[in-house]
Amino acid sequence: MSEGPQERKPAYHPDSVPTASLSGARTQHSNRRRGNRAFSPDEHVYAALDLGTNNCRLLVARPSRRGFIVVDAFSRVIKLGEGITQSGALSEQAMRRTIDALKVCAEKMIRRGVQRSRLIATEACRVASNAEEFVGRVREETGLELEIIDRETEARLAVSGCASLIDRQSDGALVFDIGGGSSELIFLDLRCMKDQQKRRPHDRLWAQDCVAAWTSLPVGVVTLAEQFAGEPMDQRTFEAMVREVHRALQDFDLEHGVSGRIASGNTHLLGTSGTATTIAGIHLGLEYYDRRRVDGCWLSADQVRAVSERLTAMKHEERVRQGCIGRERADLIVAGAAILEALLRAWTCDRLRVADRGLREGILATLMAEDGVHDLWRRRTRRFRRK
Repeated sequence: MSEGPQERKPAYHPDSVPTASLSGARTQHSNRRRGNRAFSPDEHVYAALDLGTNNCRLLVARPSRRGFIVVDAFSRVIKLGEGITQSGALSEQAMRRTIDALKVCAEKMIRRGVQRSRLIATEACRVASNAEEFVGRVREETGLELEIIDRETEARLAVSGCASLIDRQSDGALVFDIGGGSSELIFLDLRCMKDQQKRRPHDRLWAQDCVAAWTSLPVGVVTLAEQFAGEPMDQRTFEAMVREVHRALQDFDLEHGVSGRIASGNTHLLGTSGTATTIAGIHLGLEYYDRRRVDGCWLSADQVRAVSERLTAMKHEERVRQGCIGRERADLIVAGAAILEALLRAWTCDRLRVADRGLREGILATLMAEDGVHDLWRRRTRRFRRK
């Protein structure tokens, strides 16, 4: 899951996001009776919940002609994976914090009349010895049915969520999602799509067809920060973190020849994570995080490194005072910057696009694709034009 900054205005309303299809998606249904009245796609309400190692995030949306419109959102730092590196289990305090947040999500879903949803849990629940107990407690106390997804599903949903920001004039794209407990890397070979440029705005199935290699590293901002707990978050610790992550990248590079793929073509990075969005916000000099300015912006490797150097030179309280960081992420952002620096050192690539979208958007787009809501939009539009 992407560990994102807290925006001053929590809800956002994108005009459109990509649509993709994943097989085997588990969803919850609550269909309303409409009598003989024809189904209207914009009446259907969908929800996507991403429960990660550090954050609990919800989006509620209705379909639109070009994707979907968000009608409600929620995000809270819950630190579900706190201490899991040492104990191997979710702590009672972490579970309590998370269940309290999930109760808010459940209330929002009921209030908005959600009819289709997918509620996923990622790395913390994948590795915790008491994950099933936690899922049972969530079901009993909130009525929500969490789905613990595997790493490949997480990687593909991340691609689905940010596909509209991929530069299809490039030969390839390396998508990364730096989460709290794991980091997903997906290399897309875009050369197969050169003859398929004309696509409907909501149609992003092509991104799934372009996945050439992927991996999930068992390292994220929370686990890396805990590994170096007690150390000052300075340049020396930063370099030690970078070396640790770089070693984890070597097997993926050797197996799939990512370095050669990037060196031989026009490739860019696409970061769908809180690390990327936070670094972009600091680079832009934002007093408070503003998704409208961050989502889709481009950064060079030098610009990323300049921000990382500033972060490691700051004391803890200085990072706390940064509007795009805050107290709860003041140390985590250094770990995130170290993971990103390891990527830049492993694969020389000077173009990085930032995506403030990911798993939740991928879930929503997938559910709508399964229901064929955009086909309904097109049929309704054609009937309207004939009148």
